[in-house]
Amino acid sequence: MAAPWLSLRLVAPIWNRSTRCIHHLGGAVDPDSNQKKRRTMLQYLSDYFYDVESLRGYFLQNEMNKVHKKNRSFAYLEDTYGPNNAGAFFILKQGGAVKFRDKEWIRPDKYGHFSQEFWNFSEVPVEAVDASDCAINYEGLENLHLLKELRSLSLQRCPYMDDWCLSRLYPLADSLQELSLAGCPCISERGLACLHHLQNLRMLDISDLPSVSNPGLTQILVEEMLPNCKVVGVDLAEGLKSGPEEQPQDTDRPVPA
Repeated sequence: MAAPWLSLRLVAPIWNRSTRCIHHLGGAVDPDSNQKKRRTMLQYLSDYFYDVESLRGYFLQNEMNKVHKKNRSFAYLEDTYGPNNAGAFFILKQGGAVKFRDKEWIRPDKYGHFSQEFWNFSEVPVEAVDASDCAINYEGLENLHLLKELRSLSLQRCPYMDDWCLSRLYPLADSLQELSLAGCPCISERGLACLHHLQNLRMLDISDLPSVSNPGLTQILVEEMLPNCKVVGVDLAEGLKSGPEEQPQDTDRPVPA
């Protein structure tokens, strides 16, 4: 009698799986069930994409918080270490490079580490700053105001450097002689107009500014605004807008009298 009971025990799971398959198969062809599944899927997709937008917004806000933190004021270091060291420390923390007068360039390595020797240069002015590709924004430029004898400044490819930022360079007007804005995606001709304060500039690089609609004409206007400055990076003929092109006439047709 044990054998039949054993056989039933072995067959039962198979039968249960079969009935489950039949049940699901029957539900798949039920129109009401299809509508419920479609509503469920649409709801799922709606919730999913809402979460993606929320997650994207979170990461964007987190990134902006990091930028603001990196651009905080380092003026509190001025009393202890001097204005040049405070300004230099800001640039080095950003990943840029600084050059003190009669000293070698100080640059961070790929890990962001840099020589601490510059703390001994409190009485030596910073004469050049290379802040290329740094995340400097409007607030961060306040730290450059500490560098009263800065002669050369490179802001190439700075993603947060915009027209408002250029309006904050005027405190450097007495010393700044070289300025590079090449490759800054947010700078337009409106921001370049703010550079009229920098009358001691001798070289200005405005190459590869995608927000400038008419590079050739912009260079001409900047040269008039800064007559003692050599503006480089733009072909004079580039972007000069001409009048509408003349339509070619069809010589095979008679010209109306």
